[in-house]
Amino acid sequence: MKTSKLIAAAALSLLAAAGAQAETYEGVHPLTSGASRSEVAAQAVDAARAGNLYAEGASAGAQRFESTADRAKVHAEAVAKAHDPFASLDRRAFYRDEVPAAYKKPKVSFTRQAGL
Repeated sequence: MKTSKLIAAAALSLLAAAGAQAETYEGVHPLTSGASRSEVAAQAVDAARAGNLYAEGASAGAQRFESTADRAKVHAEAVAKAHDPFASLDRRAFYRDEVPAAYKKPKVSFTRQAGL
């Protein structure tokens, strides 16, 4: 009885081994282009200079922009924003989208200058 089970198991294993054939490796795909390196390089330069042909306004070229803001006012706003320590706080970065009270305190300095 043991030999019949052993023979059956061996037959099944041979059948499974014969059915599990791996594919053969064909290697790298063969070259299908007839263009030389210099021709491909020239085509690449042309494509890079052409830009995105499917973008909006690609054929319009550079467009002129006229600002209506005062230069001194924009500069003053930029300096004020750069010196504001809480300007970069984003409430979405905190728990329940709320800036903690510690960040909302007014800036008070409790240090003293040494006098001579």
